[in-house]
Amino acid sequence: MKQRFIFIVALALLPWSLIADDWGKNGHRAVGEIAEKYLSEKTKKAISELLDGHSLAFVSNYGDDIKSDRKYDKYQTWHYVNFPLDQRYEETPKESKGDIIQAIQTAIQVLKDKNSRREDKVFHLKMLVHFMGDLHQPLHIGQAEDRGGNRIQVRWFGQNSNLHTVWDSKMIDSYQMSYTELAANADKLSKKELDEIKKGTLMDWVYDVRILTKEVYESANDGDRLGYEYMYKYMNPLRNQLQKGGIRLAVVLNDIFDK
Repeated sequence: MKQRFIFIVALALLPWSLIADDWGKNGHRAVGEIAEKYLSEKTKKAISELLDGHSLAFVSNYGDDIKSDRKYDKYQTWHYVNFPLDQRYEETPKESKGDIIQAIQTAIQVLKDKNSRREDKVFHLKMLVHFMGDLHQPLHIGQAEDRGGNRIQVRWFGQNSNLHTVWDSKMIDSYQMSYTELAANADKLSKKELDEIKKGTLMDWVYDVRILTKEVYESANDGDRLGYEYMYKYMNPLRNQLQKGGIRLAVVLNDIFDK
């Protein structure tokens, strides 16, 4: 009991970005794989040149991989944004070190700037792929007081976890599909449905995700036991977020490279 208490206290004191794993590796790769389907030929060529032939899926976890290197600590807050559920981002104080919205805007700016160094473009392209995935994980647009659901302790199929981790990786892991299977089995969309996902600005997408964020916060309480019933209800919404993330990543990349 004493060891469990120490663990929980230590977890609460960790920086939010070190606790979160941002869709897990398969989730991010699925977003990158889905995006490839919607890229123009011109965009594909530009990306291939910058990534030395590697795919978006291959580089999609770069933003998490660099967390182990202290020289990248300044990017820790770039993976998420926190503001109250009943308020709008524009009305709330901003994180001085930046947030996911500012991160995406910065990456786009660097990639569009013809004077940017190639190494800066490569770095920000990899980060953009990652952050567009993060943006569509509903608890990455969460509340500061519970660290995006990290402090909402739940049991996942009998094991200790938290609501954020359930959405980051537990559901995807329990679904037992590879990232290529997740991408290949994305829902078929009509032209109208596809256009609806594509349209809007970055902030429109933030508030679209925020609708699900509010639902996720209502979906579980501290101490709840989650498993098959939760998977049945929320795996499809999670898959939809991966698909939206991939499609919108392609929209952003086409806007950058196919002009």
